[in-house]
Amino acid sequence: MAPLLAPSLLAADFANLQAETERLAGSAADWLHCDIMDGRFVPNISFGIPVLEAIKRHAQQPLDVHLMIEDPQNYLEAFRNAGAEVITVHYEACPHLHRVIQQIKKLGCRAGVALNPHTPAWVLQDIAAELDLVCVMSVNPGFGGQSFIPHTLQKVAELKELLTDCGSEALIEVDGGVNQQNAVPLVEAGADVLVAGSFVFNSPDPVATLADLRAQLTAAVTANN
Repeated sequence: MAPLLAPSLLAADFANLQAETERLAGSAADWLHCDIMDGRFVPNISFGIPVLEAIKRHAQQPLDVHLMIEDPQNYLEAFRNAGAEVITVHYEACPHLHRVIQQIKKLGCRAGVALNPHTPAWVLQDIAAELDLVCVMSVNPGFGGQSFIPHTLQKVAELKELLTDCGSEALIEVDGGVNQQNAVPLVEAGADVLVAGSFVFNSPDPVATLADLRAQLTAAVTANN
C-alpha cells in the first residue's frame, strides 16, 4: 500500500483555516491531521471542538484527530460529532486503554494509540490486535517545528515486527519532523502514514510540497517492488 500523507493543521495559518483547508482539497493529502492540546498533558494549547467543527465544514479529506489531552474518554463522542474519523489517544494518558479503544470503535471511528518518544513499542503487545493505528511520536508532543528524533526509525521497525507477530492490521503513523530527508527511510522501516506540519505549511507552496513528497514516496515504493 502506498503511504498516506496527513498534513498537520497545527502548522497552518490559524487566521485563514478555511482557506488552508480548502486549498488542500485537491492536493496529495489523504487525511488532515488535527492536533488537540489541552495545556495539561502537553505544555501547550491548540484548538478544540468548535474549531474542529469549522474545519470539518470545509474539509474534503477525513479528519485524523490526535488527542494530546488528559481524560480523553470524556470527550470522544464530542470529537466524533465534530467530524473526527480517526481518533488517537495517548498510551500515557489512558490507564484503562482497552476500554477507551472500545469506546472509540463503538462510536464508529478508527481507533489509534500514540506513543511518546520514551515509550517503547512493546507496551502495546496485549492490545495491538484491537488497534486500527499506532502513532509513533518522532518529537516530544506539544509543539510544532521540532527536529526529528533519529531513533524513531528503529522504533518503527520494532513496532512493525510486533504488529506482524500479533496479527494486527494497524497502520503505523509517524508524527513530528517528517520531511523529504526522512520520509523514504520511515516508509522503508514500516510507516504507513506520514504526518507533516512545518515542512508542508512553511514551504512556499504547500500543495506543491505535498505533490513532490508523494512523487518521491511513489518512486521509492515502486523501486522496492
